Amino acid sequence: MDEWLNYDQFDRATWHSFFPSKRVNLTQENLDAIKSLNDQISIQDVQEVYLPLIKLLQLQYQNYIQMQLQRLTFLKKPSRRIPYIIGIAGSVAVGKSTTARLLQILLNRLMPDQRVELVTTDGFLYSNAELQKRDLMSRKGFPESYDMERLLTFLNDIKAGADQVTAPTYSHNTYDIMPDHPQIIEEPDILIVEGINVLQLPSTQRLYVSDFFDCSIYVDAEAELVKQWYLERFGLLLDTAFKNPDNYYYPYTKGKREDAFKMARKVWDEVDLPNLNDYILPTRNRADIILHKTHHHVIDRIYLRED
Repeated sequence: MDEWLNYDQFDRATWHSFFPSKRVNLTQENLDAIKSLNDQISIQDVQEVYLPLIKLLQLQYQNYIQMQLQRLTFLKKPSRRIPYIIGIAGSVAVGKSTTARLLQILLNRLMPDQRVELVTTDGFLYSNAELQKRDLMSRKGFPESYDMERLLTFLNDIKAGADQVTAPTYSHNTYDIMPDHPQIIEEPDILIVEGINVLQLPSTQRLYVSDFFDCSIYVDAEAELVKQWYLERFGLLLDTAFKNPDNYYYPYTKGKREDAFKMARKVWDEVDLPNLNDYILPTRNRADIILHKTHHHVIDRIYLRED
């Protein structure tokens, strides 16, 4: 069965034609400040890909709000805020974090009266101590390394309209959760949830994380390209962040560079690639929108699920 059967496919030029606006209200410096270390994004990308995407999300959000209001009126229930949740999935190093941050900024600027929050599921990983206790350190990033019950509870509280919800956070410096630095989410109108696991099927829970999503986006690229970006990022980190003695990978800056890259390739081959092939990529066809990337992080095709 053709996995693209239920999707409309658009090249970049056609996608841009749906909303050919030139009004970005962002500078390249703004984009450089939010992009991941080795990601690439330009004003042209915003104009041709992200502004049409934001316009589509705005239309869907307006329809969602109208439908929620009609439903509550029909059921004779008092009006209440029911947040709109966007999920963003994809491999490590594919650029989904940049996409999530950019969408948050653009949505905030397009709809200044709405509160748009962003959460990453890295914070819902078990702590390194807990992973070691469960003998799961070598499986970090795989489905069983996440506290899915906590993530589902968080999303349920958000969708229920709780005034304040707490999300755990993660440090990419120590590569561990930060229990003393929780993220406080207060009454969002739109919540973006970004992570490799947001479209995955649960092993024991009766709910999917994606059951809470009103729209889901998958950032896609060929595995060999993602590997290239992963290793490029690792090299940049060796030159910058890994120089911090508190960094998890700091010891690798003290040895031969080729040994550090040998370790990085081993992590990709034994952890990230199997996780991509077995657990992340199979969720792609659950997304409403797929942003396909080619060389240099250029989005060349957009897939939109047919209604």
